[in-house]
Amino acid sequence: MDKFFANLHLVLIVGLAAAIALIAYVHPDQSLLVNYVLRWLHVFFGITWIGLLYYFNFVQIPTMPSVPAELKPGVSKYIAPNALFFFRWGAAFTVLTGLAVAYVTGYVHQALMLSADYRLIGIGMWLALIMAFNVWFLIWPAQKKALGLVEADADTKAKAAKTAMIFSRLNTLLSIPMLYAMTNANLG
Repeated sequence: MDKFFANLHLVLIVGLAAAIALIAYVHPDQSLLVNYVLRWLHVFFGITWIGLLYYFNFVQIPTMPSVPAELKPGVSKYIAPNALFFFRWGAAFTVLTGLAVAYVTGYVHQALMLSADYRLIGIGMWLALIMAFNVWFLIWPAQKKALGLVEADADTKAKAAKTAMIFSRLNTLLSIPMLYAMTNANLG
């Protein structure tokens, strides 16, 4: 048992298989299976993405100034790069699975065009797209500099850290209305 639970990737694969088996069992209509699986994956990746966004903003960013200098490399060289890996791929797969759900359900165009019946989900989709853009094109490039994953002088690292923090906080701000839009779009 120890070996199984020590292997995160194996746990995730078995969890994925268990979720798909549950979905197939509870929803035997095979024509809807892809939609159900995509929706579950969208939520799973969204929790990963937003969970890490909140970890960075509620825990890591506020705590780092009080971490003793000799301990900071533990975070900046080991924890943060790994968390940022799951953060950015969580963002990418959340957006891709969300667009796939909208496509297979037949409302992707109407939502992205903010048509009346799909306006709320469309707003949520646009907020998520902006947030994912921020992750990949602003936060991640700045974090690579700030964490020393790419060569940068001290001034560039400091500026990059500030840029990453500002856009991470912007994503936290945007996540609040985005989550409302996503969770309430089917009501009404």
